[in-house]
Amino acid sequence: MSPLLPARESVRWPVIGMLHLPALPGAPGCRHDLAAIREYVLRDAEALLEGGAHGLLIENLGDRPFFPNRVPASVTAQMTYLAGEVRRRFDAPLGVNVLRNDGCSALAIAHAVGGSFIRVNILCGARVTDQGLIQGIAHRLLRLRSRLGAVRVRILADLAVKHSVALGSERPIEDQVADLLGRGGADGIIVSGPATGRAADPEQLRRTKAAAGQAPVLVGSGVTPDNVRNYLPHADGFIIGTAFKIDGLTTNPVDPQRVRALMQALA
Repeated sequence: MSPLLPARESVRWPVIGMLHLPALPGAPGCRHDLAAIREYVLRDAEALLEGGAHGLLIENLGDRPFFPNRVPASVTAQMTYLAGEVRRRFDAPLGVNVLRNDGCSALAIAHAVGGSFIRVNILCGARVTDQGLIQGIAHRLLRLRSRLGAVRVRILADLAVKHSVALGSERPIEDQVADLLGRGGADGIIVSGPATGRAADPEQLRRTKAAAGQAPVLVGSGVTPDNVRNYLPHADGFIIGTAFKIDGLTTNPVDPQRVRALMQALA
């Protein structure tokens, strides 16, 4: 049974569908008020769950260019409101990712609304990204989780997160996994491709799972009906966004038929 799902559910490969928020008020690309964004995200959540997804992950993808670390209070407030609306409407596990690397706000949101997990792009080490150099936040995040008593909110940490390169030479996967789990306090690991919608490397996934042992390892980008079975021997679950969207475009709404097609390929 996946640790991300309630005890009443048991699935072999849980599928978490992305709730990609349009640009929020205050972001350069904002075109909608919060009420319209609320309706958008609720429609996407309904489409994902109707199509068979087991859980949801809300993320401020539309807020480009991203803050490298902490986001403004307005973003945290808006995402708390939207995540709370999703939780009130749908009985499904919900995760939070606050881009680019504001795991502390993500944890606070998840704790406030009854979320199950958060995604943290850079939990340990340092990566060079389009936002510049971003350093790990494990020391702050784990202390905040302890202070809040939010031990049930699980931390999923990216391994060599997409849209980034290592600062210096890339360390062996096995060493990175050991640090994320043993020193960074991650509850699970996400393996992704080099960019949003790009496929992960099955060999990287295999090595990550071998190093992670009992800790769950999820594929975090580029999963499609055509390649999903390539990951099954070593994946404990999937986070899927682009493949579920109309015409396979990340910024489009969710297409329930595309969700059903991928779930059928996974069956």
